[in-house]
Amino acid sequence: MGKTPVGNHIRKLRFNHDEMTQQQLADKVGVTRQTIVALEKGNYSPSLELAFRIAHAFNLALEEVFFYGDRTNL
Repeated sequence: MGKTPVGNHIRKLRFNHDEMTQQQLADKVGVTRQTIVALEKGNYSPSLELAFRIAHAFNLALEEVFFYGDRTNL
């Protein structure tokens, strides 16, 4: 599976939110842990609805969680 051009800061955000596990985030947004793993690895682009649910789980704006292109060092 190839990398998607849609990147994210989910792993870092989970760590900064009391070391939230992938399963806890998955339960919170209604997907499987495997979906969160695929998102964090850049192997999957979320639907717009899922992207908003994840951003809301962290109480952040969409663009604070997701970005387009290589901005992994932000």
